[in-house]
Amino acid sequence: MDFSEAKEQFISTWGELGCSWGICRTMGQIHALLLISPTPVCADQIKEELDISGGNANMNLRALVDWGIVYRRSIPGERKDYYVAEKDFWSVFKKVLLKRKKQELNPMIELTRNLSDTKVSCEQSREFIRVIDNINVISTAADKSLDKLLSCESNLLLNTVVRVMR
Repeated sequence: MDFSEAKEQFISTWGELGCSWGICRTMGQIHALLLISPTPVCADQIKEELDISGGNANMNLRALVDWGIVYRRSIPGERKDYYVAEKDFWSVFKKVLLKRKKQELNPMIELTRNLSDTKVSCEQSREFIRVIDNINVISTAADKSLDKLLSCESNLLLNTVVRVMR
């Protein structure tokens, strides 16, 4: 397979996988393009390379910058903003995990804690409280596990995974 074909396949697949990670396909494709670029890339280049609108490129670039996995760079003598991707994959993993934790897990924990003081008045309310308490136990355990994972250094985690795999 030649480079052009491999590049296209990587960008396309990364975009499709992005949908599973909670981001849109175009955001994933932009991230993929920036990951494999050896130099900073401007929004116009992204727009042309991926055949997307300027608004779509800019909106997704802002989101990637907000996630902390893409950085805006200035190039002396240029008026345009250029973008580079974080290429330390442990850092990317942690930033994405932290963002997803804040968006999804933390609200679930808060909701289950708020609902756990619902008064039991019938069999349905008893079952409701049982389910809410179970969700809270699992959510809280996941939260603690993620906090430990996020505080690990990449080599510690990698060594642990390798030991578990043996």
